Amino acid sequence: MTAPVISSFRQVPRTGVIYVTAQAAACGWKRGDPAWSNLGQGSPETGPLTGAPPRVETLSLTKGDYSYAPVAGIGELREAVARLYNSLYRKGKKSQYTAENVAISGGGRAALTRAVAGLDSVNLGHFLPDYTAYEELLSLFRRFTPIPILLRSSEQYRFSVEDLRREILGRGLGALLISNPMNPTGTHIRGAELEGWVEAARELDCAMLMDEFYSHYIWAEGSTGPESAAAYVEDVDHDPVVIFDGLTKNWRYPGWRVSWTVGPRHVIEAVTSAGSFLDGGGNAPLQRAAIPLLDPELVRAEHAAIRTCFLTKRARVLEMLPKIGLKVASAPAATFYCWASLEDLPAPFNEGMTFFRRALERKVIVVPGEFFDVNPGKRRPGNRGTRFDQHIRISYGPSLENVSSGLERLSQMVPH
Repeated sequence: MTAPVISSFRQVPRTGVIYVTAQAAACGWKRGDPAWSNLGQGSPETGPLTGAPPRVETLSLTKGDYSYAPVAGIGELREAVARLYNSLYRKGKKSQYTAENVAISGGGRAALTRAVAGLDSVNLGHFLPDYTAYEELLSLFRRFTPIPILLRSSEQYRFSVEDLRREILGRGLGALLISNPMNPTGTHIRGAELEGWVEAARELDCAMLMDEFYSHYIWAEGSTGPESAAAYVEDVDHDPVVIFDGLTKNWRYPGWRVSWTVGPRHVIEAVTSAGSFLDGGGNAPLQRAAIPLLDPELVRAEHAAIRTCFLTKRARVLEMLPKIGLKVASAPAATFYCWASLEDLPAPFNEGMTFFRRALERKVIVVPGEFFDVNPGKRRPGNRGTRFDQHIRISYGPSLENVSSGLERLSQMVPH
């Protein structure tokens, strides 16, 4: 029997990762099934890592945890986030973050949704390719106008400070949304380049919405800790820099759904007001449990453990991709993804959706590149196709053994 259709509701598309895992489930995949290699989902392995702080295995409740948490988050966690940013990025600086510069929310999507709900009537720049969930996020609210900015593989998906200034001035951008490190390409704006981005935002009055959920996954030689745009902010209450992060990726607790927004106080007031009608606030017990995890020494230890573990997996992926026939424009400088081109593969494996469906037959999940061609409101005509239909994103979030097994099956799948 066909399910009834209620005309009052539109068909809401699934984001790329949700779509591919739903398709995999229809083929028999279940979470945790060792017979499958989930190289599609953006989740890091969550178990113990050598050198990392012990994983939290128990949760204690207080009487206060039975009540609603404040929409802005519990005060102790907001203070802990502010202390962490000041310790890691703002030592010796006159302007320091306080709890009033922090809002807590139930996961990254909630934090980002609150922020864009608070935007005024501006042109909002976003990059292509970028995080798949941005598409619906940028379609929901009609006050701002999304403006796509295409990154080029020939330039290894980099975007200079000069390019940034030209786009802000030429397109009249009032805000810019970017994942940094970038999902899916693994490109990373850091050091003097990131400082230049913050200077441009300040001088040109363009709000920089920085999704830093992968800021612990930095592969540059000599990296000694997480990196953030917060290091280059001059005045925490006036510089138009808004940062998003949380336990999801960088602390490897994706199921906790604890995230935060860091920025000027008036921005935090706006996103909190948006949260009051969008989501009502986060989970009180898990917010409280998150506080000890934000000790700076524990954060540095987690970062070091991530580097040791994930650099090994990154090396394995970069070693095996050419054997499959996949090309990478540049080795990922950060994140746990490889953005791979299928253009040299024989048909039909050189098309992302076909490659994805054939991989399911081998019990391997990848994400077709077309999902990263963010097109809010479908304003760009669909008959032009997508720029990324010959790409896939491969995650090396799972264990080394699981990643290696999946790549080996992909190698057996593609004719050589």
